[in-house]
Amino acid sequence: MPRLRSLSGKDVVKILEGLGFATVGIRGSHHIMRRIVDEETQTINVPVHGNKALGTGMLKRLYRDMQRYISEDDLKSHFYTD
Repeated sequence: MPRLRSLSGKDVVKILEGLGFATVGIRGSHHIMRRIVDEETQTINVPVHGNKALGTGMLKRLYRDMQRYISEDDLKSHFYTD
């Protein structure tokens, strides 16, 4: 059974950048990541607290939010171990 990786906010930002998102703003400790695909604006907010690992619930929420825009096949290898 796959296990959820331990990722920091910085790690999630790098994953999103690799998938075509760009940081359009920072509000406090939250990075606002955005990309435009077929005239649709896709936005995800990522909490970044240095290199501190995000909690399991937060990672699952981010994963679920990203699935609205990105297929599970493209995301699973970044968030789960085999």
